Amino acid sequence: MNINIVETDAQLKEAYHVRMTVFVKEQNVSPEEELDEHDKTATHLVGYENDQAIAASRLRFVEGYGKLERICILKEHRGKAFGSQMIAAMEDIILSKGYKKAKLNAQTQALPFYERLGYKTISGEFMDAGIPHVTMVKDL
Repeated sequence: MNINIVETDAQLKEAYHVRMTVFVKEQNVSPEEELDEHDKTATHLVGYENDQAIAASRLRFVEGYGKLERICILKEHRGKAFGSQMIAAMEDIILSKGYKKAKLNAQTQALPFYERLGYKTISGEFMDAGIPHVTMVKDL
């Protein structure tokens, strides 16, 4: 998979399409919750396989952390390590900006995935967009 930092409106549209497919259509998150005020200032990433957008995420810098958000892979492309590649690309950007810590709010069903990548849970379970989550952190 080729991962690009979004630089054009066309790339951003592709990233939003992947997010809407995964979060709104598949997981029933409302479009108003999925696309929020943070999208205007976040760094967006989009992953391509054979020139097709199949993965997306966004990254923000909050309270000394690089905050990984909206990480998603189209259903038919899961299980091929694309999620790990997306996380690694985001962590590289965090380090390049001089930050040493990453943070994310993980859906509880994805806990084993993030734990394998070195993330540790630091919160109790909470609901976000009707889906159970926990906050996780990692020293980079």
